[in-house]
Amino acid sequence: MGLLNGGVAALTEARGEGISPEAQEAEPANCFRHIGALSLTKLADGLIDPKLVLSWLMGAIGAPAFLVGLLVPVRESGALLPQLLTAPRIRAMGQRKWAWAAGSAGQGVAALVIVAAALLLEGWLAGVAIVGALAVLAVARSICSVSYKDVLGKTVAKPHRGTVTGAAGSVAAAGVLLFAGLLMLGLIDRFQLVIGAITLAGALWLLGAITFATIEEEEKPGNVEAEAGLSQLALLWRDRGLGRFVLARILLLPTALAPPYLVILAGSAGDDRFGALGAMVLASSLAALVSSWVWGRLADRSARLVLALSGAVAAGFLALAVGLHLAGVMGTVWAAPLALFGLMVSYQGVRLGRSTWLVNYAPEDNRAAYTAVANTTVGVALLAAGGFGVVASILGADVTLGIFAVIAALGATIAFFLDDA
Repeated sequence: MGLLNGGVAALTEARGEGISPEAQEAEPANCFRHIGALSLTKLADGLIDPKLVLSWLMGAIGAPAFLVGLLVPVRESGALLPQLLTAPRIRAMGQRKWAWAAGSAGQGVAALVIVAAALLLEGWLAGVAIVGALAVLAVARSICSVSYKDVLGKTVAKPHRGTVTGAAGSVAAAGVLLFAGLLMLGLIDRFQLVIGAITLAGALWLLGAITFATIEEEEKPGNVEAEAGLSQLALLWRDRGLGRFVLARILLLPTALAPPYLVILAGSAGDDRFGALGAMVLASSLAALVSSWVWGRLADRSARLVLALSGAVAAGFLALAVGLHLAGVMGTVWAAPLALFGLMVSYQGVRLGRSTWLVNYAPEDNRAAYTAVANTTVGVALLAAGGFGVVASILGADVTLGIFAVIAALGATIAFFLDDA
């Protein structure tokens, strides 16, 4: 808590770079509101994690395996692909905090629909309802993603943006850590605990919407003449800095894609405990807790270096996982958790680095378009990355992780040579 207070205190000491004089006056209070709203919604994200929590829930209610396999693709691509279409309307708004608040509220309602489906339905019918609600949640999340960077750029000065998002990540990680502990202790029926966690996630998103709506954002004329739809993709080659950033971000996707293959590798080595829901949530939340604030502070100095370091860390730990497998020790109690922890630390760095870099680099009146182009392009790449499942089934999870290590190293190299926004 002292670390968080110190970071927030630092925000109030220096003001100004990148925001108007009016926004400078409101910045200290706005920083607290940003941290509050982001902490609530990031905690909600952790409580409803499709890779872990929703996958377990779908199995518990008897949903077919093919529906379980749709969770992560629907969640990730649904949060990215619609942005190219929603960005022009959001850019036309004078105050874009209302778009973020609406998106957060939409995620809350969708989470509560998931709870209702799990309690009232079963089997394939429940599975279809949950996947459908998750798709709505993902689209609502895409609205938040497009609008947030612009609101952050208008209300928080450049030297403080990474700190705000990093502090919120650490607060949320502490809450998810408590959830993981409850799952591992087994003091509460696991199904009831998961249902309670998703219900809480819905409430947190709704409260986050209310909190974000109180941010003091200047009313500015919207960009009503903005390019719409697919024509915005021309930004990728018109602005070579943006194109290089998108390429680096695609090459850093192994930080998000690799965890399931690491779990497969650990399971094949006989470490069944590592596959437990509580242990997985614990490893992920610990990584976020110890790294988010640090990555955020570093991003305020150089988001470019954060991306490069994160890619290098990912490549190193992925290579370590392959090495531990070849050495025959992946089944030990420490090997797989160590590799996953390092990978999730790098994932947090990529998330913070890419967000801070893009906010600082994009023109003030065109941030939403830059965000939408980047996210939509990465969303398409995520769909294509499903082909790595075929690679893993043919060559094995260890070969797939080795390929991911090489890709992450390439991403780190390209990120290192980005413009220092």
